[in-house]
Amino acid sequence: MTELCDEGRRLYGIALRTGRIARTDVETAPCLMEFALLHPDPDDANWLRPVAPSVALAQRLSPIEHEITQRRRLSIELAEAFEPFMTLSAQAPATTHSITVLEGIDRINAALDLATAQCTTEMLTVQPMRRRPEHTLAQGLERDRPLIERGCRIRTLYQHTARYSPETLAYVAQFASGKVEYRTIDELVERLIICDETVAFIPTRSDGEVALELRHPGLVRYLIKVFEFMWGRAVPLSTGAPYETDTDGITEIQHSIAKLLVEGHVDEAIARRLGMNVRTCRAHIAKLATALGSGSRAQLGYLIAQSGILKPDQPIAGGDGHP
Repeated sequence: MTELCDEGRRLYGIALRTGRIARTDVETAPCLMEFALLHPDPDDANWLRPVAPSVALAQRLSPIEHEITQRRRLSIELAEAFEPFMTLSAQAPATTHSITVLEGIDRINAALDLATAQCTTEMLTVQPMRRRPEHTLAQGLERDRPLIERGCRIRTLYQHTARYSPETLAYVAQFASGKVEYRTIDELVERLIICDETVAFIPTRSDGEVALELRHPGLVRYLIKVFEFMWGRAVPLSTGAPYETDTDGITEIQHSIAKLLVEGHVDEAIARRLGMNVRTCRAHIAKLATALGSGSRAQLGYLIAQSGILKPDQPIAGGDGHP
């Protein structure tokens, strides 16, 4: 308690002026006894005498000052415990967190800009097909051009559907050089950017608002191996479209769709992984059903499994089967 009630203030003032106060008069102000501001009159039990304010204050402050002393001692002990580490921290070179969460497009772009500016050897990128606004393409051009001017190598993976995207083709045309390579593959899962085998960026949400900046050497090496595995199975963008050639009446893209259908993926997931819109995906599914003589979605899965069009050792569209 830090405050007296109004009635307690009035009665305590009376007790100090008169030297004592009747016990019945303070029954309406129990705070006086709680604060220990009154004590029984030794000569008459019906009266109470006031405790000197200085004494009452000292009694109230004593536990507070004791706690302050204890807290001060604890703070000194903590400072002494951490002092050797503070010295080491001041002497050691700055360290970088192995995993950093980047929230918001602005922060993600700022981190990408910094990593790109520091990249001196090679950048690896995986770019699943999504509708890319003009300002995003412009940012990419602004970010990549200095890399090429510094002599950095850039390798980018798209899905096969990128071959029919005017925006992507126009972007690729800006960087026609031996150190810049583009390949396509039938299926990509998510975006990936790796700079100089040092830092990698991956998204954590489908809206692209949150990403991870990875600087752990083991994680970065693993992601590079994943990229190289896909790169070895991909087709140079400069070659003809890999899934225009039919195999037993079924195109390569339909083979890819068939594989995902058997795995149980819904149309939306298949379209996203192959970089096409859902309508186009369903059109391919309909053509696949016609080619196999299927009358229903359930029957289509059975016919795919029975047809033998999916061979366990068959490489992904256009690849050579080696990572």
